[in-house]
Amino acid sequence: MGIFGRKNETDTTTAASPADPALAAVTGDYTVDPAHTTLGFVARHAMVTNVKGAFTDFTGELHLDGTDPAKSSASFDVRMESIDTGNADRDGHLKSADFFKTDEFPTMTFRSTSVEALGGSDYRVTGDLSILGTTKPLTIDLEYNGSAKDPFGNERAGFEGKAEILRSAWGLSWNAALETGGVLVSDKIKLNFDISAIKNA
Repeated sequence: MGIFGRKNETDTTTAASPADPALAAVTGDYTVDPAHTTLGFVARHAMVTNVKGAFTDFTGELHLDGTDPAKSSASFDVRMESIDTGNADRDGHLKSADFFKTDEFPTMTFRSTSVEALGGSDYRVTGDLSILGTTKPLTIDLEYNGSAKDPFGNERAGFEGKAEILRSAWGLSWNAALETGGVLVSDKIKLNFDISAIKNA
C-alpha cells in the first residue's frame, strides 16, 4: 500500500527506507470511490459455513504521501443501515438491538494512526475503529496495487487489505447456543477491503 496511514507524532522509530521514486507522483488527496470499493466481512455461521456481507454506503478520504508514507492518513465513515448479506431477514437482525443498534449508532468510523512498512508493496496500517460508541484499535494488512488514469481522466490508486477482529470487543456479543455444541455466530470476524480512490483535482 506504500502510502496509507499517519505516523503518530510521538513515534520516534527510524523511518523506513526511501520510497520508490515512482510513488512520489501519487502524493495528494483522494476520495474513495464507493462504486469500485468493497468494505466486506465474513462470519462463521453455525460452526460450519461462512456468511459474507458488505457495507454499501460509506465515504472515505485519503491523504497519500508517496515520498514519506508515514505522513499519509485515512478516514472512513460507514452508514450501518447499508449492511448487506444478501438476506433481508438477516440484515434486519443485524441492524437490531441484538447487534448494531443502527437507530442509536448509525455510523461506524475508522481513523488511521500509524503505518509500518513490511517490504515491497505490503504495509500494516493501524487505526481507531468505532462501533456502538466503543473505540478500539484495528490493524489492517494492506497491499498497494498501483495507480493509473482511467478512461475518464481520473487518477486512481488501488489497495486491498485484510484484518480480523473479535466482535465482542466492540460489544457485539449476541449469540445462540447450538444443540450440537458451539454457537450460531462466530466471535471472530474476517474483514476484507478492495479500495479504489480518485485523486482530487
